[in-house]
Amino acid sequence: MLSLAARTVRSRWSAFVGSFVALSLGVSLITVMGLALASSLDAPERTPERFAVAPVVVQGQGTLRVPTPIGDRVQKLAQPRPVPARTIAALRKLGKVIEDRTFVVRGDLVGHPWSTAAFAPYELTAGRAPRAADEVVATGDRTPVGQRLRTAHGVVRVVGTVGALGFEEALFYTDARAARLAPVSTQLVVEADAAAVRRVVDGGAPGGGGVRVLTGADRRLADADPARDTEALTTLNALFGTAGGVTGFVSVFVVASTFAFAVAQRRREFGLLRTAGATPGQIRRTVLMEALLVGAPASAAGCALGAYAAPWLARRVVDGGLAPAWFAIGDHVWPYHLAFWTGLSVALCGAAAASWRAGRIAPTQALREASVDERPLTRGRLLCGAALSIAAAATLTLTLLTDPGDLLHRKTYVSRPMLLITATALLAPALVRPLIRLLVPRGTLVRSNAGTAVRRTAAIAAPVLVTVALTGSLLGATATLNEARAAEARARTVSDFVLTSPTGFSSDTLRRLRAIPGAEVSATASSAVYVLEEGVALVKSEARAADPGALAATTRLPVTAGRVADLDDDSIVVNEEWARHEVGRRVTVWLGDGTRRSLRVAAVLPVGTGDNGVYVTPANAPRAAVDRVEVKAVKAAPAVGAELRAAVRSTDVTVLTREAWLRAAYPTAGLSGADEKTRLGFLLVLGIALLYTAISLANTLLMATSDRRREFASLRLAGATTGQVLRLVATEAAVVVTVGAVLGLLVTALNLTGLWSALHLQSAPSALRLPWPELAATTATCALLAVASAVLPAARVLRGP
Repeated sequence: MLSLAARTVRSRWSAFVGSFVALSLGVSLITVMGLALASSLDAPERTPERFAVAPVVVQGQGTLRVPTPIGDRVQKLAQPRPVPARTIAALRKLGKVIEDRTFVVRGDLVGHPWSTAAFAPYELTAGRAPRAADEVVATGDRTPVGQRLRTAHGVVRVVGTVGALGFEEALFYTDARAARLAPVSTQLVVEADAAAVRRVVDGGAPGGGGVRVLTGADRRLADADPARDTEALTTLNALFGTAGGVTGFVSVFVVASTFAFAVAQRRREFGLLRTAGATPGQIRRTVLMEALLVGAPASAAGCALGAYAAPWLARRVVDGGLAPAWFAIGDHVWPYHLAFWTGLSVALCGAAAASWRAGRIAPTQALREASVDERPLTRGRLLCGAALSIAAAATLTLTLLTDPGDLLHRKTYVSRPMLLITATALLAPALVRPLIRLLVPRGTLVRSNAGTAVRRTAAIAAPVLVTVALTGSLLGATATLNEARAAEARARTVSDFVLTSPTGFSSDTLRRLRAIPGAEVSATASSAVYVLEEGVALVKSEARAADPGALAATTRLPVTAGRVADLDDDSIVVNEEWARHEVGRRVTVWLGDGTRRSLRVAAVLPVGTGDNGVYVTPANAPRAAVDRVEVKAVKAAPAVGAELRAAVRSTDVTVLTREAWLRAAYPTAGLSGADEKTRLGFLLVLGIALLYTAISLANTLLMATSDRRREFASLRLAGATTGQVLRLVATEAAVVVTVGAVLGLLVTALNLTGLWSALHLQSAPSALRLPWPELAATTATCALLAVASAVLPAARVLRGP
């Protein structure tokens, strides 16, 4: 069997090229995603940055720790606590204490007190230290000495520069000015013995509980966003996990289909072997040997190609902002094993499944079936397709009945379409003929050819189905959710103007805004509350702190129970996602600074798309900075708008009308409503799927067209010209792509219908949003590629006599 398989591969090498290319590219994609995923599992060990030479850093309470029967549960506080004043007083007896402060100056530019610059250490490269309130020292050399800068806190003059250390862009103010701009200090440097500092903090100073003493490598925890590497890894894991899952699915699907089609094309050959006395077992073993001879080198080539492509992908995701600058491909081995053995197994399984039927049929039947597909949908394929369809329907129904909100999560609406895509592809041979009869006029040669060669039509339509279904399902789900969120925001926002600030509103700015006649001003701040669900899960809920009276004038919350007007310092507004949300019931929560409170439920909101969060009064959001102001105009709106802009002219506050703010905050077109990482992640997933589909489509058409020499010769003998035959081939290719696109649209519609149902059950009804431009572009690309891949080999075949 091995020698026969080797001679077959050598003599029919052109028939195996498509399978080799499809498998090697599939394995390379799996290798790339496996290497990227493995490299994102561990972050490099960071060293301290801002406090690299500080002797001891003392940090106020920044986390909430709640004991439970299964261990402590920890959450990061939204408003970290400052070091208690009594602890600071005790520390001053040990040595010099320098209070650190960090505040946003403009964009990514942050401000610090000058006395902390020496702990990085920053060293002056030009000029001098700041002495007046309007003087600063800038990092780097982009801002020369003497230049004036407009910031959120007024105009400042650069009097010195320090060398950039790469981890931040900062301005250093005098200590007194920094204390006025950021009155709360959550960490400080103590120039004293670390052991003495620990004794003071741990037991010698009253009120020192929750304070941390950081020395050595632990000083990195005092840097800005010390968990950014962990968060970056989580994002990368999600990105490469999703992309790897989609890539693996598409690769396995296409490779199995390609190998099965390659075997199905040789039924005439198998019939002749059966006539010559070959047993079904010999045919199956021959086909498996051929798949092994092609699959092993193809998988090895794919691993080698993936090793070269993975570093390129790493550079692209770093350049696109999806990964931090330190991300690179490591020297991992398991992704190569996973990709190689997956590719080889899929090749063997695809060939075995197709050869089973060829080995079972009688020789005469095989010769007859070589021309016409009498039973393209086998019993096993029908049973598998039906089982997957039932499973998809059952899981959707169960999720809608038990937890419809789960369908709104990205991991769910990205992974759920795979089940239905596979089921539709398995049942495609049964759906192809009815679609062709519907799309192609009766009595045409195109209808006869496409409807007769159902296996060929289904094999070519399969990659188009996968690409169109993925494009429609992923982008359609994103657009539908964006539309639902925008609809919620439109219904919730009744103010005429919305003002936002990246650095927060100062008390002076708020006072000027409230002094404008004919304007009802509602200032809200971002915060959080924490609740222990079922006694074991510490859940963080995003909260907004607002004055109840002003909130009622500018916002219409979708209340399902209670009244928002009943909100006071002893109550809270929650949503239905909370386990205990009965109006009047008291719930134990921890505020944004970790303070434990028992609050009464004043009103309950529906879960919606997840934007209906918690509302508290400012008293229950200590130190939360106001970041949004909504204004309802009592008199003429244009006049109020002009006065608002005049009141914030010297600040970084942005004034937008209601409609302009809704368009900016809740875009609904395409992927513009998604964050940058989600957008680039989807483009990566769909780009890989489209690329691989294009290659698979070209391979399958090259294999199918090259196998139609006898058919083309018959058409030429019947009087058809070369141009007529080429037009026939091109039309057939376009029809098959249309069939695949229609099946993909069917899968998209079914997937989005489930999402639409979940939104209605979550009290967030929304119209279905299909990404028609992207679907049209995907289908057109597949059509152009299919026509070219069919016409070019056909033209080559027709050159001969």
